Amino acid sequence: MYTVLSLIGFVAVYLIAAFTIPAISVPAEAGSNKNITIYILTNGVHTDIVVPLKSADKDWSREISFNNVIRPDTNAKLVAFGWGDKGFYLNTPTWAQLKFSVAFKAAFGLSTSAIHATFHNRLREGSSCKKIDISREQYLRLIGYIESSLQTNANGNVINIKTTANYDDHDAFYEAKRRYNLFYTCNTWANNALKACGQKACIWTPRDKPIFDKY
Repeated sequence: MYTVLSLIGFVAVYLIAAFTIPAISVPAEAGSNKNITIYILTNGVHTDIVVPLKSADKDWSREISFNNVIRPDTNAKLVAFGWGDKGFYLNTPTWAQLKFSVAFKAAFGLSTSAIHATFHNRLREGSSCKKIDISREQYLRLIGYIESSLQTNANGNVINIKTTANYDDHDAFYEAKRRYNLFYTCNTWANNALKACGQKACIWTPRDKPIFDKY
């Protein structure tokens, strides 16, 4: 009985925290020369950070290769990065197919993580896609944040995950660092990316909606 009550209490405290703490904002840095455009993108559950595929400071296509997607489109101008639990990404095509074992391992940090990278030609702004202009210095920090999330091999190269679990013809998966858990989710990662480059963000959030509420 005590165990059941403890579990109920933990869930209640977590839900209260998940729906209240994200309302506390981290303000954007004051800055000028904001001539680099990034985006935040959500599918209603998960947040991606979208950056220029090529710029003077970073050509992501050298690491996030077109050769790793089903149908390469070398005209792509943007690449979206999402971090998350590897089991969710590779073994859960739809929420209806979510297995208890996958959810349990993800919630308690028992699985590994992956970066989901998707090429885009263009994005349309709306409720699920927000445009953010940042400075070069801020973008350099964002580059460093994304790079630090990717696992590399002994040669310093990112590690492509060979799988048929692609979401569409223009995406691929890569081994990532850290472990997903209730307190560090895909949206926490994206929120921290915004903080890393000095943009409006939540002090903490496991959900996508509080991020987009600030934009």
